[in-house]
Amino acid sequence: MLVVSVVVFLVGSTGSGLAQTMGQLVAFRVVQGVGSGGLFVCVLAIIGEMFSPRAGARYYGWISVTVGVASLAGPTVGGVVTDLFGWRWTFLMNLPIGLAVIAMVSATLHLPPRSAPGRVRIDHLGAVLLTSAIVALNLLANQAGTSDPWSPGVVIGLCVASVLLVVAFVLSQRRAADPVIPLALFRNRTISVVSVVDVIAGFVGLGSINYLVLWLQSVDRLGAGQSGLILAAMMLAVVVSQYGSARLIGRTGSFRWYPPASMALFALTALLFVTAGPATPLPLTILYLLMFGVAAGLNQQALTVAARSGGGTHDMGAVHGVTTMLRQMGTSLGVSVFAAIFASRFAIETAQHLGPAGGVPGAAGRSVAPDAATPLSPGQQFDLAGAYADSLHRVFAAMVPVVVVGFVVSLFFPSTRLPEDATGDGAAPGVAADGTP
Repeated sequence: MLVVSVVVFLVGSTGSGLAQTMGQLVAFRVVQGVGSGGLFVCVLAIIGEMFSPRAGARYYGWISVTVGVASLAGPTVGGVVTDLFGWRWTFLMNLPIGLAVIAMVSATLHLPPRSAPGRVRIDHLGAVLLTSAIVALNLLANQAGTSDPWSPGVVIGLCVASVLLVVAFVLSQRRAADPVIPLALFRNRTISVVSVVDVIAGFVGLGSINYLVLWLQSVDRLGAGQSGLILAAMMLAVVVSQYGSARLIGRTGSFRWYPPASMALFALTALLFVTAGPATPLPLTILYLLMFGVAAGLNQQALTVAARSGGGTHDMGAVHGVTTMLRQMGTSLGVSVFAAIFASRFAIETAQHLGPAGGVPGAAGRSVAPDAATPLSPGQQFDLAGAYADSLHRVFAAMVPVVVVGFVVSLFFPSTRLPEDATGDGAAPGVAADGTP
């Protein structure tokens, strides 16, 4: 499955690099996304199969480092490649890397076969219903984030469709031989808590990234390059926090208190941003962003290890697939909800700070590009920054009750400790320390 995922990803990359129209580019990006989703879930499942939960925490930590480094290096390398060779090569450069991965995995990864209950039957109905429900929910949330007035018929239709599709999906999972999401997983308290906290972590931790960028460029009035460097520092805090928490979990065997600490730090950081503004010193803003990065990193590895410990070997892929999907769904909902909150306030705040239009192009509407402040006087630029800050205060204030819910739910993690490795090498039963049978 890992090799198949890499192949699908490379097909999507090749098609994207050779695309002649925007429609073709979008279609092949979808193919890329399918391969990328398979890659991520397969890697987590393979680590879970090769190592015990406690030993696996160390390797989840290394995965977080590689993902963090890629997140920092990707935009920089992509920019250089685009400048030198053109944008198509940001996709085509995946080909030699992917082929090398296929060769390495084929030659070195040898997992022991496990007995299956029989021929696996793909739950096509469940997959279609789940995808349709997610699309309906995201369309509903995105409608809230647009500047167009809501059509009551569209909103009601999306609400009804979302509810009916979710109900139909749950009913289909109860009858499917091999369900997309085994409902029995949620009888385990750890899996249930992880699922809720994952949605909230995606909603707040990833759904707010756009608004942190907007704060740097519009409130602190920084350029794209300066903002990128500060965000790189925040990502470094995420990586360090992820790796450190994974190492501590592997050493102590306990993951219980990391998600509550993450939610508490999210709430504190959001409240600090509510009190900040254009006059806040930049070093203090950077400190808040570093705190945000630490909060985001504290929960990711803990939730991955918790999900691994709560699910059985046979359901490894399903467990990681569900938790990954829920975090991504929370992210997309967070982006849309925060967009709606910001859009509903910006026109009002601009009018209060600068008058009905204030000489700002587009200020009478519901959004203004950050560079619209360039032709304004210093005083007007400061007032426009204040309008952005006051609008974003509502976004950060909205995060607080959400993470409070996450904090309360995360307290229900069972006070269990991952067992010591019986063999001392960290390998799962039937697998040697180097991952071979």
